[in-house]
Amino acid sequence: MIQINNLHKSYVTGNNSLHVLKGLNLEIEEGEFVSIMGSSGSGKSTLLNILGILDNYDEGAYSLDGHLMQDMNETQAARTRNKMIGFIFQSFNLISFKNAMENVALPLYYKGISRKKRNQMAMEFLEKLGLKEWAHHMPNELSGGQRQRVAIARALISKPRIILADEPTGALDTQTSYEVMEMLKQINDEGITVIIVTHEYDIAAMTQKIIRLKDGVIEEIIKNGDLKSFQAQYNRNINKPEHHV
Repeated sequence: MIQINNLHKSYVTGNNSLHVLKGLNLEIEEGEFVSIMGSSGSGKSTLLNILGILDNYDEGAYSLDGHLMQDMNETQAARTRNKMIGFIFQSFNLISFKNAMENVALPLYYKGISRKKRNQMAMEFLEKLGLKEWAHHMPNELSGGQRQRVAIARALISKPRIILADEPTGALDTQTSYEVMEMLKQINDEGITVIIVTHEYDIAAMTQKIIRLKDGVIEEIIKNGDLKSFQAQYNRNINKPEHHV
């Protein structure tokens, strides 16, 4: 589904250039559950933005579902995102003056679906995530976990083939984080490709494949068979102040 070949990305500020991604090669198959890890500045968020067609790359190639994602105008990029990709963010990115149902329904507004139909669909997704009774509550009336479930429902309502999640558990306590990861696993079990950025060992260990970035290159790819040793590494480091990668 996703193919990246020799991908480079730099940011230029004044006379300075920061080379963020340095020749990445990567394949993610349809239906995989993948986490991307790395310390601050490793390039993980830049990579996620390129995968979500929110940012361009400088060199190399990024193909999504067999189509090259390059030199697209904003209309083309938005059309592809609306068709293929759902986004989940650490800060939830809910609209404060819209209730839960209206937030979930918002992507359907941009698809020209009638208000009655999109609100009906939003209620169905909220019910699936156990939030039907909270449908008419505003974001500031919801807990962090509830807000993230609203964000997940919003990401799912347009029936994307890929979910991109940037630190989806970063603002949540441990129990709620695990509940969110269980929801993402259920979404993945339905055949949707899920890619998350995280700096947490235990969260990454719940995925099928871990891509570890360091200084703009892929340092390591850990697959199913090696996740137990990865979890053991987490257990050894959990009590150290610098246990995050």
